[in-house]
Amino acid sequence: NMNLFLALLPILVVFVLLVWRKMAADTAGLIGWMLMAMVAWLVFQTPLPVILQASLGGMVASFPISLMVAASILQITLMLETGAIARVVALIKTISPQNQVVQIMIINVGVGTLLAALGATPVSILPPIMLALGYSSFVAIALPALGYDALCTYALLGIPVVVFSNFVGLPVNEVGSYFARFMPVISTCIALGMLWIVGGLGMLRRGMVPALLSGLTAGFIAVWMNAAHMVTLTGVAAGLGVVVVMLAYLKLSGQPLFSREPLCKADLEAENRLSIWTAISPWLLLVVFAVLVNAPFLPFFELTFTRWAMPVEIIPGAPEKVRFFWQAYFWILVSTLLALPLLRPSQAQIKTSLRKWIRRAPRPMLAAAIFFAIAYTINHSGKGLDWALLDPERNIVFLLAASAAAAFGRLYPLAAPFLGLLGGFVSGSEASAIAMLTALHLSTAEKIGMAGLVIAAASGIGAGLASVISPAKLQNAAASIDRIGEEGGVLRITFIISLLITLVCALLSMLWS
Repeated sequence: NMNLFLALLPILVVFVLLVWRKMAADTAGLIGWMLMAMVAWLVFQTPLPVILQASLGGMVASFPISLMVAASILQITLMLETGAIARVVALIKTISPQNQVVQIMIINVGVGTLLAALGATPVSILPPIMLALGYSSFVAIALPALGYDALCTYALLGIPVVVFSNFVGLPVNEVGSYFARFMPVISTCIALGMLWIVGGLGMLRRGMVPALLSGLTAGFIAVWMNAAHMVTLTGVAAGLGVVVVMLAYLKLSGQPLFSREPLCKADLEAENRLSIWTAISPWLLLVVFAVLVNAPFLPFFELTFTRWAMPVEIIPGAPEKVRFFWQAYFWILVSTLLALPLLRPSQAQIKTSLRKWIRRAPRPMLAAAIFFAIAYTINHSGKGLDWALLDPERNIVFLLAASAAAAFGRLYPLAAPFLGLLGGFVSGSEASAIAMLTALHLSTAEKIGMAGLVIAAASGIGAGLASVISPAKLQNAAASIDRIGEEGGVLRITFIISLLITLVCALLSMLWS
């Protein structure tokens, strides 16, 4: 089918540009968007005003991601300049210095999951820490991006689950259970994937027990938090849980929890400059605000999420709820500003931070926004000036799902997570991939007589696994250590890992649907 080939062509071009040409994600994304706009216009007969309006709608929908990228890069840059990150690195060096595996699990699964849940992107914050600990730039980019996957569904205070719940018209806690059942297996696979990246088969053998403990802890906490009706705080609890379990593992296996031997002169100076509580004050404040606006027993979630939804209607009949006072980026900015009197940056440090932020932030922001624009162009392709879809055959998403259903039939649950992976790669976000594909999975499942919610959730998990191959997230990680351009080399390795874990998700999807 020539239309199917042309619909996939822009995505294939983006992939080739990233992996083989090693092009930066924002540049490849812009080329991909222009190609997708041409295909939507010339092949799927979508009027240009609809394409441009849909793209703008996508950019506004990207705010929870793109503005959060900007806010978290500002926060981490300021913390680097004031010595706060140097103080955090000095602390991390003392934790489990003789067990690299435990250190990797604590930083990238534990702390990474906690940060992702709060919206303080691990791909902005952890690469400088990993680099300071002596890891290569490749590992510093790859591990935080892979760690983002662990509970990506519950990242940014549960935005993907909230989007899914809006699409299927069911309460958050009910749909959360469909995602939670995948978590123990998927988060364990991710922990093992991290060890493979750092040290291959030898590291896998050596670190099997801590990796299994980390993955299963994060996964089962997801199940328990769902049962406790606290879905949006899942990542916070899981991240803290992994840290506690890893420290308990060290204690029970008779290994030292702490040692000051690895500290160098610079680390000792960092310790003298700031206390650890002052250094992590932006994150502590962020945890407090996250709990305040998400705890179900407090009135603030209802206020900031529902009553102050702030809908903006760019695409007729589909207002985008901005929820400014609930979003992670707002509270990252607030926590950063409130921590300034504690961090006491000099005027020179503030100026340097702003200068570096202006250099680092725009391109990852543009990458996030442009991939959302591509997703929305795909979503609304084939619609007329009245935004009605007269012929479903002229819609790219319908064509992709119909082709997959025809090709796979009763094996469609195997294909759905890979469609999610593709959607997550294109859009750079699990939430937008869920928005793109959920309705189609439900209708396809109905046609073949299988459990639509399980299949749609599996697709969401696949989209979360795209974090490790997402051009926007990898460029964000590369930007935070001034290594833009290295993301293509990382993608070549992480692509295989994402395919293998998605295959596991596909097998579970087949089993449960």
